[in-house]
Amino acid sequence: MPQTFTLRAAVAGDFAALNALIARSALALSDGFYTPRQTAAVTRDVFGVDSQLVADGTYFAIEAGAVIVACGGWGRRSTGCGGDQAKRAPERLLDPATEAAKIRAFFVDPAWARRGLGSMLMTHCAAQAAAAGFGMLELIATMPGVPLYLARGFTEVERYDLELSGGMRVPVARMRRAV
Repeated sequence: MPQTFTLRAAVAGDFAALNALIARSALALSDGFYTPRQTAAVTRDVFGVDSQLVADGTYFAIEAGAVIVACGGWGRRSTGCGGDQAKRAPERLLDPATEAAKIRAFFVDPAWARRGLGSMLMTHCAAQAAAAGFGMLELIATMPGVPLYLARGFTEVERYDLELSGGMRVPVARMRRAV
């Protein structure tokens, strides 16, 4: 029997489940892309729920039954990546006429990977960003995410290293596409 998935807006009551999913996803799906030390550092310093996305109603959970199996969203604010613990500057609202909406924090439970959940989130987020007047999407991809985003029409703009605590460096790619 085919699995039915439900996509819904994430709420503050989901934070514990979302953070656990994000950690599971990062630790398992980064294998082969990052060293264990890089994965641990980026999971600790960057990955996590951005409560502003949830408050804005632009962060989503996909459920299989009552279990959250994927999450992701888009932002109309200047933060490009990272959860609450990674924020370093005040966020400003983006101008949809001249700036790109930010695709943010896509994570899939490893047990549910490769079933189209990332694509489902992207389709939903792109439609929502378009409805808000944005013509472009931009994201900061970790290396495990690059294949998904390339398949969804993004092009790589630049690669650079995130500089994390303890001098750890983790390569990422800035990617863009039209809505």
